[in-house]
Amino acid sequence: MLRGNYTARIDPKGRLKVPTPFRRLIEDKHGGEFYITSLTGENVRIYALKEWESIEERLSLLPTMDPARRKFLDRTNYYGQQATIDGQGRLLIHPLLRKSAEVLGDVAVLGYLTYLEVWELDKFKLRMLSDPYTEEDEAAIARLGI
Repeated sequence: MLRGNYTARIDPKGRLKVPTPFRRLIEDKHGGEFYITSLTGENVRIYALKEWESIEERLSLLPTMDPARRKFLDRTNYYGQQATIDGQGRLLIHPLLRKSAEVLGDVAVLGYLTYLEVWELDKFKLRMLSDPYTEEDEAAIARLGI
C-alpha cells in the first residue's frame, strides 16, 4: 500500500523524481509502467499501469453510455498518458496536465493506497487549511468501521 507524503521536485522538462519509497513499492509489485492522469486537472494521479488496467476492466463491465463511466473516461483520457519510469527514477508528466495542475518545482507526493497524487505544494497546504478535518468527518469514518 502507498501511504505517507514526500516532497519532490518536477524539473523544467516536466520530469518528476518519484520518491524512492514509493518507487520501490510500485516497481517491486507492478514494474515500471504507469498511467498518469487527473480527474479534475487540479492535481496529478499516478497509477501503476497494472492498477489502472484493473480499473479499466471494471469500467468495461458498465454500459457504454453510462453517464458516470463516460464522465470518468472523458477526464482521465483527456489528462492521461502512459509513461515509463527512466533509469533515474523519473516520470514525465504530460505538458497539458502539468500546466493545468500547475506543478513545477516543489510538489507534495502523497500515497492514496493504490495510487499517488501530486500537488503543487502551496496549493495542497491551502487545500488542507480550507477543508479542515471535522467531528462530522470523524463520525463518517467511524460509521465505516475505521
